[in-house]
Amino acid sequence: MDKFESLTPRQIVQELDKYIIGQQDAKRNVAIALRNRIRRMQVKSDIQKDIVPNNILMIGSTGVGKTEIARRLAKIAQAPFTKVEASKFTEVGYVGRDVESMVRDLVEQSVHLVREVKKEQVKVKAADSVEEVILDILIPPVKSPGFGRAVVQLEGEQEPSSDDELNERTRDRFREKLRNGELDDRKIEINVKASSPVGIGMIGNGMIDDASMAGLQDMLSGMMPKKTKKRKLSISEARKVLLEEEMSKLIDFDEVKEEAIKLAENNGIIFIDEIDKIASKSGKNGGGPDVSREGVQRDLLPIVEGSSVNTKYGVINTDHILFIAAGAFHVSKPSDLIPELQGRFPIRVELQSLSQEDFSRILREPKNALTKQYQALFEAEDVSLDFTEDAVEEIARLAFLINQEVENIGARRLHTVMSHLLNDFLFEVPDMIEPNSKIMVTKEMVEQRLSGLVKNRDLSQYIL
Repeated sequence: MDKFESLTPRQIVQELDKYIIGQQDAKRNVAIALRNRIRRMQVKSDIQKDIVPNNILMIGSTGVGKTEIARRLAKIAQAPFTKVEASKFTEVGYVGRDVESMVRDLVEQSVHLVREVKKEQVKVKAADSVEEVILDILIPPVKSPGFGRAVVQLEGEQEPSSDDELNERTRDRFREKLRNGELDDRKIEINVKASSPVGIGMIGNGMIDDASMAGLQDMLSGMMPKKTKKRKLSISEARKVLLEEEMSKLIDFDEVKEEAIKLAENNGIIFIDEIDKIASKSGKNGGGPDVSREGVQRDLLPIVEGSSVNTKYGVINTDHILFIAAGAFHVSKPSDLIPELQGRFPIRVELQSLSQEDFSRILREPKNALTKQYQALFEAEDVSLDFTEDAVEEIARLAFLINQEVENIGARRLHTVMSHLLNDFLFEVPDMIEPNSKIMVTKEMVEQRLSGLVKNRDLSQYIL
């Protein structure tokens, strides 16, 4: 968290540049929004509570990087992050009724993050406890001194003065073997908690909300007696199982819940995708699905505006959660959203469609570039895969051309093209193409393998 707090907006953009090509305007705006959260936490006066985040609306066609920007932003911030599809709230049975579930998902993420941090803090202590538990199974401690015990002193060897000392010596010997991994394959029998039963079903024909249902399930599971079962595992596997249990015992879950709620309130990011799907078409106020869509918008409004939401971990206030919404807005326009909701997303960012040069850079520059992913897959089979500069340019040109002629699906088109180009090689490895082989992808190979893909205007089998 200290590393994140030292990041300036310029450094945040540089981090995003490692994974996302172009879209500088969007990156600048999310970097400013992220830095403003740090600035707000450093404000000492009472005005800190009144500084609310400027929510962002990203507008751009599919595959230009809207979701990726939000996802990478959350990783940089080490913040609770959840992504929801706005269109899911228009399904039958939802109709916007349970839009609060996005906040509950955010709190779950926050609890997971805090718990992982706490586990790291107690890991060493828990590992020591696990070592003792395994030693107790291998060499049970002496319960009471034996009566009438005959002590035989061998010449040149110091006899242990008691059973306790003998036991301790043996335990030390086995402890050393445990630490050296000499006993990892040995089987031992341990007691583990039995998995909890499946949760109860709906009550009262759906009249109980998710938070109450979760609370009820927790209460009922708390009333049930804790069951354990015996499992026979190798020491290496048993160590992992026991470590989880010991770490859970050492963590104060009330403290976790308290910190998680605070973290979600101040650092949480909710990404609402496909928000254009709940916009009414260009001012039509007729019946049908438009009524449902407007209802969803009105239900979203109090959450984005700032309200208290009940979760099974406690009440969370959404005033300072950062909301990032995104949509292609092919059919509808941002102005088709209800005015109140438009006002809650003051920063509008338009993402540009990708050019041929962008496609070329996407194949080369990002840390997780598609060419690097395929090279890693072939490397797993000890086969070397390389691309010439001309080949990369040709792949980018063809992907751009297909997007223009068929349907613009942005960078996702590269998955189609690369898959069609390399599937034959992936099928032949390792049967026909043996380990330590080299595959060089040239411009001629790309033209030969993908010529049919470009000529066939229908392309129905390749459209994602």
